[in-house]
Amino acid sequence: MADSPRTASGTASSREQSAPPRATQNRSTTPSSDAFAAYISSEWADRVEAPVAPRDAAAHAAEQRRRISALHPGERLIVPAGPAKVRSNDTDYPYRAHSAFSHLTGWGSDTVPGSVLVLEPTGAGDDAGHDAVLYFRAPAGRGTDEFYANPDIGEFWIGARPSLDAVAAELGLATRDLTELPGVIDAVDATTRLVRGADRDLTDQIDGRRLLAAEGVTEVDDDADAVLARDLSELRLVKDAWEIEQLAAAVAATKQGFDDVIADLPQIIAHPRGERLVEGTFNRRARADGNAVGYDTIAASGPHACILHWTRNDGPVVPGDLILLDAGIELDSLYTADITRTLPISGSFTEVQRRVYDAVLEAADAAFAIVKPGIRFREVHAAAMQVIAQKTAEWGLLPGTAEESLAPERQFHRRYMVHGTSHHLGLDVHDCAQARRDMYLDGIVEPGMVFTIEPGLYFQPDDLTVPEELRGIGVRIEDDILVTESGAVNLSAGIPRTADEVEGWLAGR
Repeated sequence: MADSPRTASGTASSREQSAPPRATQNRSTTPSSDAFAAYISSEWADRVEAPVAPRDAAAHAAEQRRRISALHPGERLIVPAGPAKVRSNDTDYPYRAHSAFSHLTGWGSDTVPGSVLVLEPTGAGDDAGHDAVLYFRAPAGRGTDEFYANPDIGEFWIGARPSLDAVAAELGLATRDLTELPGVIDAVDATTRLVRGADRDLTDQIDGRRLLAAEGVTEVDDDADAVLARDLSELRLVKDAWEIEQLAAAVAATKQGFDDVIADLPQIIAHPRGERLVEGTFNRRARADGNAVGYDTIAASGPHACILHWTRNDGPVVPGDLILLDAGIELDSLYTADITRTLPISGSFTEVQRRVYDAVLEAADAAFAIVKPGIRFREVHAAAMQVIAQKTAEWGLLPGTAEESLAPERQFHRRYMVHGTSHHLGLDVHDCAQARRDMYLDGIVEPGMVFTIEPGLYFQPDDLTVPEELRGIGVRIEDDILVTESGAVNLSAGIPRTADEVEGWLAGR
């Protein structure tokens, strides 16, 4: 690549935007002469950006900024989107902004990597608030060698970035070029709070400034950062109307992905690594109707269904077995669904498979039946476990009664379902993860909360506590649940759930 940014006349640009790309200079063939720089920088048509309107997400994000501002008066809050992450050498993983950044900005799948939201404190007392500024790398222009010679960020390589004005109009935020962020870092003091882990280099820079600002301190006290992360998580426990719309749309797209898999079953069965075809078919729908999958798809056929996070997906899909498909589509807003259905590959459940399936469905229905405002979140799990304990006791699998097994010091039934029944859902598939226990597991359920209900039974192929006919059977049924003022709505009820419905679904392919 060229040795330095150049203008069309061949002189160094005033905007030093062209950081050398990673490990490419030893194989670069990009011309570096002044004559080439002048030629490639000239005779381009004027670029006119199309008019933009505020995004639907903008009002939602503004309200979230207001809420976090009220929780942290007088504190500077820094929320990075994060950089691209290296997969291998100079190949990156597909980019996804940090969830807290997207929640506070409304910027989703088209976020410019490396962007940073800064909430600068204003006023005092009752007038305390924040000015929000979004810093991101603005277009470099055709007069820099970034334009054509930088494969990490150059327009020839990854496309044009939006202008500061366009993003400001879409998101309702003040915007500044990322080159101005060092001024924010220089001002860092004891009142600064940072979302840690989103951008390691920025975290190191801010921690360094904190140490310089604090006399006699040799280690950064990040307790205040942890409080910010907690508060940002807890903001997301209750979804607003716009978020609920996004989650319902993600569920609808996910339903289409499941339909696609069922339609492709003949090819899937014929392939020696049919699980990979299941994953690929679903992921195609995710890319067509959304941004990506919200998490690695679990396409677990036969005994693989007993492995809770089976994502290798390299096994065959064999008639007579069950396949457990745990998958969700993430929209461009970054909100995701999380659905599991367990399907008989031949089209019909065997008597034993149906017995296990119906037990899991009964547990799911029992958990759903108690959901309403005012209960504690952990009661959802307890309701499902009542059924799991009863069924495994009835089948003679437990060393005692269901009541004895449900005692906290025993829990023998959990051998066959070691995971929890529910987790919050939203921007992250396991949303609100930094919330306090008394706001999450022990928290009071409120209208607007969205969480999963996903009981299961998993009988490992080598488990001698179960009869041979059960070994290798794994069943999970997972739905996405919205709490309402009077009870709850199953957002994924339109995806067949009962054994009869599932068989009819498969028969109609």
